[in-house]
This record gives sequence, C-alpha cells and structure tokens, in this order.
Amino acid sequence: MTDIVIRKLQPEDADAISHIYGAITQKPVEIDFRKIIAQDAQRGEDACFAAEIQGRVVGFMISYVLNLGFGIEKSAWIATLGVNPEYMGQGIGARLAEGLFQFYKSQGIKNVYTSVRWDSTDLLSFFKTLGFNRSNFINLRKTLD
Repeated sequence: MTDIVIRKLQPEDADAISHIYGAITQKPVEIDFRKIIAQDAQRGEDACFAAEIQGRVVGFMISYVLNLGFGIEKSAWIATLGVNPEYMGQGIGARLAEGLFQFYKSQGIKNVYTSVRWDSTDLLSFFKTLGFNRSNFINLRKTLD
C-alpha cells in the first residue's frame, strides 16, 4: 500500500483516533486524545503520528520519551497504537513504527520500549515482526483501593 501518509498527530485528529480506539477496544472511550496531542506538541521530543489514506486518518501511534528511569538511559516508550479495523493487515502499523523509529534515531535515542499484556498474542506478534524482544524489565503493579 503506497498511498499511506505518515505525519505528526494534529489536534483535529482527536475524534478520528478516538473512533479507531473505540472500534478496537469495543468499549466507550474515556481518553482525552486532544489533551494527549496538545502535550505532545508542547514537549516536542515525543513522537505521535497519524497514518492517513486519501485524507482519512486510519491509524495512530502515541509514544513519549522517558529521560530517566531505573537503570536505563533516555529512551522512547510506545504508549498505544491503533489501526482502523477496516485497514488492518495492510502494513499501516509497521509504517507508523518505521516513522517513529526514524524520528527517535534522529534524536539520538537508541532504545524503544513498550508494554504488552502477555495474552495479547496479536500485539506480541506485531511487535516481534518489528524486531522487539523481551527487555530486562518486569512490570509491577499496585492496585489502589
């Protein structure tokens, strides 16, 4: 698919990515994507991209830079991504990731991380095809009452 345009997310993309996110999760969307896009614009070092076909947003990837952590250097983290279910399997997610990798490489960032549920085999497979492997981290959680 050659007519995919990868570009920075814009505030006017918020409704489209909210629709995509809802179509994937099959739940009401409570995330304020306008706020996320505005924060990205302010920080400038984060990479949040949209995939567009013929002027229609069909996918997105939201990531951020973590400047310090427990024993790691400055790194990028993919927070979430989504492709409109009508367009899945056409390489859109891979193109978004490619744009993200190029952006962070140009910023001198060497490592990109993400966190995926162990039972999300489709996402695990997707990230594996992009070259992701297990890291030295274990996700920890505390539930607050």
